[in-house]
Amino acid sequence: MPTLREIKPGGSVTVTKINGAGPVKRRIMEMGVTNGVDIHVRKVAPLGDPVEITVRGYELSLRKSDAELIEVRLA
Repeated sequence: MPTLREIKPGGSVTVTKINGAGPVKRRIMEMGVTNGVDIHVRKVAPLGDPVEITVRGYELSLRKSDAELIEVRLA
């Protein structure tokens, strides 16, 4: 299953699973990234960190390490 980190700018995906545990997983979910939500990848910084996404109508920047925890499927 691909992760959010692997999606190129301009791509749209749907979250299928959030890996990780404890505070990291809870923090990602509190930002609005939950199972079934649609995400649009806006940009990726030149060195790959951070990844800028649009989720639930707002813009969010995620660390590369956090984006690797989010499994997605193409929307």
